[in-house]
Amino acid sequence: MLPYENLNQSNQSFFKEYQKKFNQLLEKGYFILGNEVAEFEKEFATYCQTNYCIGVGNGLDALTIILKALSEKYFFHEKTEIIVPSNTYIATILAILQNGFKPILVEPIIETYNIDPVEIEKAITPKTKVIMVTHLYGKVCQMDKIEEIAKKHNLLIVEDAAQAHGATFNDQKAGSFGIANGFSFYPTKNLGALGDGGGIATNDSDLDKSIRSLRNYGSKQKYYNEKIGFNSRLDELQAAFLRIKLDKLDEINNHKRKLAKIYLENLKSDFILPVVEQNYYDVYHIFAVRHEKRNELKEFLLKNEIQTEIHYPVPPAEQKALKGILDKTHFPIAKKIHQTILSLPISYFHTEKDVLRVVEVMNKF
Repeated sequence: MLPYENLNQSNQSFFKEYQKKFNQLLEKGYFILGNEVAEFEKEFATYCQTNYCIGVGNGLDALTIILKALSEKYFFHEKTEIIVPSNTYIATILAILQNGFKPILVEPIIETYNIDPVEIEKAITPKTKVIMVTHLYGKVCQMDKIEEIAKKHNLLIVEDAAQAHGATFNDQKAGSFGIANGFSFYPTKNLGALGDGGGIATNDSDLDKSIRSLRNYGSKQKYYNEKIGFNSRLDELQAAFLRIKLDKLDEINNHKRKLAKIYLENLKSDFILPVVEQNYYDVYHIFAVRHEKRNELKEFLLKNEIQTEIHYPVPPAEQKALKGILDKTHFPIAKKIHQTILSLPISYFHTEKDVLRVVEVMNKF
């Protein structure tokens, strides 16, 4: 069976360095907000082309804390509206709801799966404060157009860059466009830890200070709490592992791009493939194809011993958790994507031979 993902194999080349670092930290005995977190924050900020990075517990916390910090700085109220893509992973929407704000779902461009700037502008009201974009599957949104809209309407941009470590648009890195931007280091990400982890990238020094306090019980000084905060700190051990992998992130991204190129050049025209555009550097966290008979295709591949995944089977507006919360619940483009999308194997451990095998089987469907 060709697995969709195997985290043991994906991390195998790092095992010796991980073990060495683990032993060092065990001997040192310092496990919370130590040197490894501090150094990773500096290194990842540099990688993202930002001034600051703050390590937090996970990607959801990153977005939740960003909105909390923005709310404090810009005096958001409970009726504040935040624009968000209708086909994002639900974490993006949960971050809005957990701050007591109102998510306004906007349809994506069906060819790229990323939020449609035209639809963003239609959704803006006097209550709108933030455009929260998601760079889905490893492709950056149309940030030039979104920045124009934000400037025109005096809105803030927040990026959910959980799937886009190292992706660029016009040579600018994901996570450097918005006022503050969230990352996930979930194990399956291109920059994945060995457990949960998240980060926030920003160029705003005030937000940097505020977020550092918010992640640590609202405290700048131990036992002195200035605000209602969270316990959401990137683990020292995970930061150490991430530092090791960060050195290889460009190599990981390039490997996935090589595998994607094989799919793009060899899959038959029956399948709707990811769009390749000039000025975009896509990192293919997920290689998603679409087909009207998606379920049958998935079953056909499984019978031929190839595992696939669906990202994601249920659109956010149809999730039980959001029933009765959204003004509008019918999003036909998001629904079409969720009904037809299929993620193909494209992990760091997969070989060109593996991908050619997938192509061969798929082209018989």
